[in-house]
Amino acid sequence: MLVELDNKSSPISAKVAADRAVKENVVAIIGSAWSSHTLPAAKVAQAARVPLITNISTLPGITDIGDYIFRVCFTDLFQGRVMAQFARLDLKAATAVVFENLNSDYSMSLASEFCSSFEKLGGKVLLRSAYKDRQEDFSQIIEQALQVRPDVLFIPGYDESGVIINKAHAAGLTAIPLGGDGWDMPDFFIKSAGKAMGGYYCTHWSKDMDSESSRIFLSKYSPYSQNDVGTAPAALAYDAVLLLADAIQRAGSTDRSAIRQALAATLDFNGVTGTISFHGKGDPNKSAVIMRIVPNGAVMVKSISP
Repeated sequence: MLVELDNKSSPISAKVAADRAVKENVVAIIGSAWSSHTLPAAKVAQAARVPLITNISTLPGITDIGDYIFRVCFTDLFQGRVMAQFARLDLKAATAVVFENLNSDYSMSLASEFCSSFEKLGGKVLLRSAYKDRQEDFSQIIEQALQVRPDVLFIPGYDESGVIINKAHAAGLTAIPLGGDGWDMPDFFIKSAGKAMGGYYCTHWSKDMDSESSRIFLSKYSPYSQNDVGTAPAALAYDAVLLLADAIQRAGSTDRSAIRQALAATLDFNGVTGTISFHGKGDPNKSAVIMRIVPNGAVMVKSISP
């Protein structure tokens, strides 16, 4: 039986939903999406010894909560390094400016890893500026970026990144926009209003990935999606469900401890978003996909392995 619980897009409600799941004696939990929601849910799951698999929570510390916590996505540490590497080696960028959301653990963790990796590769981060949730005026940080004229502008946010890029473009900033997997949503493309064209972001899956699992998923999901945008979280959720089913089958039981042990022993699970193996921790060793923003969506540029 599948139990659906609404976390109401808040950390408190995510904890409440996890508490309810435990009381309903579920054998495992899939979710949440945002890292700030998964953190409290994972603490509940670990305390109750209920396996939890998140599809797209990338904050590194989530799996440190305990041995019952897993994910099917890569972490911010990896995608931060990937975007820094792509900026330096592929785009030949020498300088960067970073805008980060001080209210977002995701944004700050990704910004830190990008800055560290970019400078280790010989690049220079000219400026690291902050904004906050629900901020509407970005003129100050955009003006600061205009003064230093970076090669790339890294904004590890969500749909608000589209607003910032739109305003920066109007102000005359010519830096190439770069982002993380938070850009992989329709609202980002709507709010950027075409001004992010030629920018790049990192994500977990593309319809151009050549595997049997990917093709099967695409045949099922394509009627509900016009292009790649916003599809990676769905592909990851699909992988999370199939991974749990596979673990239950291998465990030969719905006992929570047996399922956890089967999950931890996962080796070369053939997922839609890539091959999933766990080596002593709940983080899979997976590749990332670089997407280029084009009219009406985004296209895959390359895949980068760990």
